This record gives sequence, C-alpha cells and structure tokens, in this order.
Amino acid sequence: MLLQKGYLDIKVDPALDLFEEINYLKKEKNAVILAHYYQNSDIQDIADYIGDSLGLAQQAQKSQADIILFAGVHFMAETAKILNPGKKVLIPDLNAGCSLADSCPPTKFSAFKAQHPDHIVITYVNCTAEIKALSDIICTSSNAVQIVESLPKEQPIIFAPDKNLGAYINKKTGRNMVLWDGSCQVHEIFSLEKLIKLKIQNPNAKIIAHPECEAVILEHADFIGSTTALLNYSKKSLDKEFIVLTETGILHQMQKASPDKTFIPAPPNNSCACNDCPYMKLNTLEKIYITLKHEQPELIMSTELINKAKAPILKMLELSAKFGL
Repeated sequence: MLLQKGYLDIKVDPALDLFEEINYLKKEKNAVILAHYYQNSDIQDIADYIGDSLGLAQQAQKSQADIILFAGVHFMAETAKILNPGKKVLIPDLNAGCSLADSCPPTKFSAFKAQHPDHIVITYVNCTAEIKALSDIICTSSNAVQIVESLPKEQPIIFAPDKNLGAYINKKTGRNMVLWDGSCQVHEIFSLEKLIKLKIQNPNAKIIAHPECEAVILEHADFIGSTTALLNYSKKSLDKEFIVLTETGILHQMQKASPDKTFIPAPPNNSCACNDCPYMKLNTLEKIYITLKHEQPELIMSTELINKAKAPILKMLELSAKFGL
C-alpha cells in the first residue's frame, strides 16, 4: 500500500499481522490509541479507548502515555495536544479534517464575535484550536445543554459553529443564542423522504438521532443524543430495531453491545446506502501502523495557541465533572 499525501511513502507488507505489530509498538513506545466512534471497525478494535468528543477529551487529559495516537480528525488531535503539551501527539492522516470546523474560519468568526461584545462565546468542540482560543467555554453534544443552562438566563450567548446543534439547544433550554451558520456535512444530508420510507418499511424501529441533524429530521426522532447517548440508549432499550441517524461507525459498537438487535443506517440524500464521514474514513489500520512506527505525522502547535485554547477546554471539563458527566 502506498501512503497518501501527508504520509511517509512507505509500502506495508501485506503479510504483516497489523494488530500484533501495533500492539507491540504501543508497549514498546508507551503509546495509547484514542479512537472516535466514527472510525472503521478494525481501528476501533485496536484502540485503547473508544468514545465521543467528551470522553476522548477526558481520556486525553488523564493519559499517562508518552505518545498519544489520535484516530479521529484534526481538531480532536489538537484537543489532545492542548491538554498534553509535553506529550507527542500523532495523527494518522493530516488530511483528516472536518467540514464543520472548516465552516468557521477564525478571521470571520473574530469579526462576528466583535459584533456581539456582551456575549459569552460557547463553541462546540468540533472546531479548530484558533476558534477555541476565541471562546469562553467549549462544549460537546454530551454536555452542551447542561453548560448552557449553567449560565444565567439573562446572559447573552454566541454558539458556534454548528447551527443545528445550537438550534436544538435553544429549543431544549428556551434560550435565544446567536448562532454561527455552520454545519456538518454528514448530519446535514440525511434524507427526510428516505427516512420516512425506511420507517414505513420498519414500523417497529425506533429512530435515534444526533442533534447535529437538521430540525426537520429531529422532529421524527424517538430519541436525540450524543454518540455515546445513542449507544447507551440502544443498549438499555427493550426495543430490537433502530434506525440510526449519525455516522455509520457507531454501528460497530452498537452491534457488539447488542448482537440480538438490528441497527439500520439512515440513508443520505444521494445514491449511497449509508452516511460515512469521508474525513474519518481516511484513517486506516495501515496508516496507524506506519504512524506509530515512525512517529509521524506529529501534531505541532505553538505554546501561545495552546495556552489560549486550553482555558475554555478546562472550563468544559470542570463543568462536566460538576454535572457528573
């Protein structure tokens, strides 16, 4: 296999047992692999911890490893580096970005923030380190409602970058936060027409959805929650069938936890049968092996940016601990 742009151009011997080699390298280098639920199933199976953005941030904060290899997208690795400036943070593919993070350029957001000088800025963790540095508090879909409700009702708030998550929080809390006009390409392209047809074909299936989905989709959901919340709901529910409205990577953990249940990925409004994040899927087991072996690509950030972005992340983690999350 020839590695893509942003990688060492090294071919991987197809005879290698990559699971065995990666486990050996982890022990040899005191390295830990953190993986998001949206990664391919083999990456989830080799990871030391699998979780959503909140859980991954918490794990990064308390990691005792010398090397953190982050199997996710760029902003997640940045969060790990911000919380562990003295550790080496590796990312398997430098091209693994995020459409939501890209929808909020720092220069434009800084100007937007200046138009609302009396507002506290709460930003969803799915943003760049530069946006975090312009924020007062970071949140995830697991703790966003609690964080917003922890502020006085009279406190004006800017919420960025996800307008769909922001609208959902406004509806849940009765707030009127000013929303940045950003969105995630994965959660924005679910087809309402196809969802309704799927429900007709599977009348006993519960519809479970991530709050990054559009409001018109969320209106049809039986349960709305973060990736971890969706997983936990499917575990505890007595129902046996679920239509899942989020990135398909989570289905691996759902099926492992509940092998007797059926999980149906909701289709997007294109010819695909399911909805994958093209950035998340750039990471592969081969790339993880190469990255860990050669300790490249390494994520490098300036001390100034780390210090500016760290305070709002620590505020989120402090509040999450207070809420018992």
